[in-house]
Amino acid sequence: MQKVHTLIIGSGAAGLCTAARLRSEGIDDILVASDGLDKGTSINTGSDKQTYYKISLCGKENDSVHDLAATLYCGGAMHGDIALTEAALSARAFMHLVNLGVKFPTDRYGQFAGYKTDHDPRQRATTTGPYTSRDMCLALIKQVRELQIPVKENYHCVRLLVENSVCYGAVFEMPDRTYVEILADYTVFAVGGPGNLYEKSVYPESQVSSIGLALEIGAQAHNLPESQFGLASTKFRWNVSGTYMQVIPRFVSTEEDGSGEEEFLLQNNMPAGRLYSLIFLKGYQWPFDAAKAADGSSQIDLWVHRETLERRRKVFLDFRSNPQNLVFGELLPDAYWYLKKSGGLFGTPIDRLSEMNPAAIQLYADHNIDLRNEMLEIAVCAQHNNGGLAATHWYESVNVKNLFPVGEVNGSHGITRPGGAALNAGQAGAFRAAEYIAHKRGRESRELTMENTRRKFCRSGADDAMFHQPSYSQLQQLMSRCGGIFRRKEELPQAVRAAREIYLQTRSSLALTYYVYLDAVRFSAEAGVGSRGSALLLDNGRVTAENPDFRRKVLVSWFDAETSTAKHRFEDCRPIPESDLWFETAWKSCRSGDIYT
Repeated sequence: MQKVHTLIIGSGAAGLCTAARLRSEGIDDILVASDGLDKGTSINTGSDKQTYYKISLCGKENDSVHDLAATLYCGGAMHGDIALTEAALSARAFMHLVNLGVKFPTDRYGQFAGYKTDHDPRQRATTTGPYTSRDMCLALIKQVRELQIPVKENYHCVRLLVENSVCYGAVFEMPDRTYVEILADYTVFAVGGPGNLYEKSVYPESQVSSIGLALEIGAQAHNLPESQFGLASTKFRWNVSGTYMQVIPRFVSTEEDGSGEEEFLLQNNMPAGRLYSLIFLKGYQWPFDAAKAADGSSQIDLWVHRETLERRRKVFLDFRSNPQNLVFGELLPDAYWYLKKSGGLFGTPIDRLSEMNPAAIQLYADHNIDLRNEMLEIAVCAQHNNGGLAATHWYESVNVKNLFPVGEVNGSHGITRPGGAALNAGQAGAFRAAEYIAHKRGRESRELTMENTRRKFCRSGADDAMFHQPSYSQLQQLMSRCGGIFRRKEELPQAVRAAREIYLQTRSSLALTYYVYLDAVRFSAEAGVGSRGSALLLDNGRVTAENPDFRRKVLVSWFDAETSTAKHRFEDCRPIPESDLWFETAWKSCRSGDIYT
């Protein structure tokens, strides 16, 4: 057993930033514990142009904290105080990364250049290239090491220690199957998203969902059904967004053995100029979007999904030759002028990719995939969960004290969000949690003795069913079939019953995750939410339209241990606060600590 002031579970960009910020706030007794510095999503994933979304810091275009908050809030099903907080911390969190040496591009005068991303009314996005989140992690790892903050690797969290809705630390399993208890006054839960929920996923294989550890202690969650899906390569897990789509590659399908090659998109009898413009638009409209499924770029996702799931064929991108009947002059104006300005109105897709973004070719070469000489297998894959644990605007769990979910495990997002807003949210959450912990460190925290803790919480791996992890292929199939981009209303109750039965048999936090997520999807469907975000709801084969009234509500979910059932309700979105920003008043509240109440 160990005892620390603040325990940080997870070592991705959000967890590492929290550790560094705690030290800067004067907290010395910190411990970071995780499966490994090289295991998380932040350091292992990206895309053609992995995006960091922030407040505008260049040019003549007006921007403000309130404008950015309004953009985040208008995606629907998001609380206004959370949106305002993430907007207010945007510049500070971004500049922290810059000052650590993350090379976000500037012009010769020091302005941070921006571009437009999905669901972005301005050009607020920036990037360091395909490995933006990895670059962030490497810079933060360096800072944590320089600050001599202890990091324990190969610590696999198996239980959160909670009594009377207060978190006191966690239990970790070691490689030798022994267990370590770490007591903490404050626990930062930075474990990432539910990476293994689906059969097809962009999450690294090392990313195993841990949100169930919080669900099993009754922690409330927000918007669990709101996941994002999009096209990604499968041999090497990577989003094929950005330039991979903008160079307009061939979409090819084959039988399992590679025979019967077809350019299957042509079977939809769409004029070539429009079809190839939709492929181009997938570059910055990468996530599948129900609003673009009927006649927009998300038709591409549906056609790929049908080819792989219904026809059971493999789908590839071929950059070696142009798709049939590609004529640049027939493209829609946005696609034509983008390619013209980028010097891309020539040659084959690989020629255009080499001209516009040669690093995109090298990225796959680094993983033994030669885009010049082979096709790239793809599928519609899970990429991000906009939902997660419910927390205050200081990033403390709304109903479990001293537990601070930061990063993707925090369900701060609504239905849609600008691409890259997740990276901003993780860093903003780290700042907020660290500041709050530092300024509330004097509040009463119950001390648990070693004997009391062992009596209440300690279990051996041999006799505790909660340490038993089921084979989750059946659960993945349930989630992919009923909780993916297609959600069939009539199938959901049976899928939920099956997931709950597996949980009751294993008492596994992983099985619990599947059950609570699937039941949240069922509850949302039966409540009449309809098709929205990255999912289409089918009722006896017919697509159900979205009920926009639910955009003004947040779905709250939790697990009731007494009845072993998931519970759900909708609550109204809180508006963006109108703060009292008269300087003297604000200064007084800050000096007195009233802002932390």
